Amino acid sequence: MNDREKIKPIVRGCYDIQKLRIEMGNRIVAVMKHKLGQNPGETEQAIDLKGQIILKTLRSEHKRIADGAKTISLKSLSGYELISDMADFAMANHYESLCRAEEDNFKFLEKVISEVPIYKDWMKDVKGIGRALAGVIISEIDISKATYPSSLWKYAGLDVGPDGRGRSRRKEHLIDQEYIDREGKAKTKKSITFNPFLKTKLCGILGPSFLKCKSPYADLYYDYRNRLENHPAYKDDSKGHRHNMAIRYIVKMFLKDLYIQWRTAEGLSVADMYSEAKLGIKHSRVA
Repeated sequence: MNDREKIKPIVRGCYDIQKLRIEMGNRIVAVMKHKLGQNPGETEQAIDLKGQIILKTLRSEHKRIADGAKTISLKSLSGYELISDMADFAMANHYESLCRAEEDNFKFLEKVISEVPIYKDWMKDVKGIGRALAGVIISEIDISKATYPSSLWKYAGLDVGPDGRGRSRRKEHLIDQEYIDREGKAKTKKSITFNPFLKTKLCGILGPSFLKCKSPYADLYYDYRNRLENHPAYKDDSKGHRHNMAIRYIVKMFLKDLYIQWRTAEGLSVADMYSEAKLGIKHSRVA
């Protein structure tokens, strides 16, 4: 069993627990806001001044509003406005258990990741990548199947669809995929072409992390965004659209560097990017 096969169940387990923690936290916050006067479908503006102050206090004292429920004990039930009965306490207790489980599992994942060669030899020194995110990358990518840098881009949903737009779940971007139904018959369904879990983590977490920690990839982001702002085809696009395009670009450049480092370490052939092999355009390496 290789590193990818060993790590993937651990990584997915960590994020499964995180998803449950988020869902339970959302339920607790919904209960709290309802008791403060916010009904379903209403905004926080429906809450009176006293309630707004309570929410502001919770936000200032805790990373997440729901975390305010973790310190509540059974003895304090009768005197606490937002967690006022046994059902509320049960939710708060469950939330606290999920928080502990999430923290413990991610700590275990970090220990396992620290022994993986590609992490020890390269990824740990890439500013902006923590061990949890490294675990996602290592467990979701089979580098032996990535013949070209573009292979990683396609797998991560960072390629371009047949309509010239960035790859997505749009109807025109779906492909026919065969599968075997319950009766053992071969059938066809419309399917996406990429790994949605990997794409979410790369574009939603890794890209912004590069900017936040001022990684060398952040320099590529600002350079590319500036080019878009001055390009006739994109200068009139929204700032959000240009931002997303620049994030996708730096993630692609990271995957290109990862491709080179990982395949070299594994003794696999390393192909040039199309722009370098066919067009003679040389890209500078980062990290």
